[in-house]
Amino acid sequence: MRGAGSTLGVLGGMGPAATAEFLRLIAHRFPATRDQEHPRVLLLSEPGIPDRSSCVLTGDDAPLPQIREGLSTLVSWGADLLAVPCNTAHVFIDRFRQELPAPLVDIVEATLATAVSRGAGASWLAATSGTVHGGLYQRRALDLGHRLLLPEPHVQEGVETTIRLVKMGRTEQAAACMTTVARSLWRTGPFPVIAACTELPLAYEAAGLPPDMAVSSLECLASSCVDTLLARAGRR
Repeated sequence: MRGAGSTLGVLGGMGPAATAEFLRLIAHRFPATRDQEHPRVLLLSEPGIPDRSSCVLTGDDAPLPQIREGLSTLVSWGADLLAVPCNTAHVFIDRFRQELPAPLVDIVEATLATAVSRGAGASWLAATSGTVHGGLYQRRALDLGHRLLLPEPHVQEGVETTIRLVKMGRTEQAAACMTTVARSLWRTGPFPVIAACTELPLAYEAAGLPPDMAVSSLECLASSCVDTLLARAGRR
């Protein structure tokens, strides 16, 4: 018998390295002692979905139908719980969330819950320009009474460069860039950095920066998926 009664469907490929790390985190965090106790996970990795951030900034809806189709495909394969390890994709998902044929574990909700639990009172938002422009985190943080700080434009450029370097597989350079970004933010205010693009946690970890000064959206989503799967199986 499998360790969880649900099948998790993951729409990935946005980007591939972040998706691979997400699956590793699921396996690492799930309390299993053998293969058969792990959850069933279906992955649809679709790197061909147009760049979410640039589309948000230009008002282009091109990613929306492919994201919707990908999630529907996962449900048709047997998924009854969905996850998308890409923050900016949720700008588009929010437009049809109520029409989804299965529940979605929300990366923004999971990440902000962790940020609030840190008790720092405020956090830096490190995300794609599309995520920032879309207001996903700002709106929900406001509802939670949590103060979000946005990087200055020149620092935001560093965030974008870090993301691109991870997508290019240039992790060492991405780590150096992430270090510059983080130190710039902390000079202004010593608050945790919400890594609200799933590439950023890879660069942050590679940089060896203080773990307690970051909130990884990738780890938060993985933990929330594990908790949901265990709860559905009556194990939590």
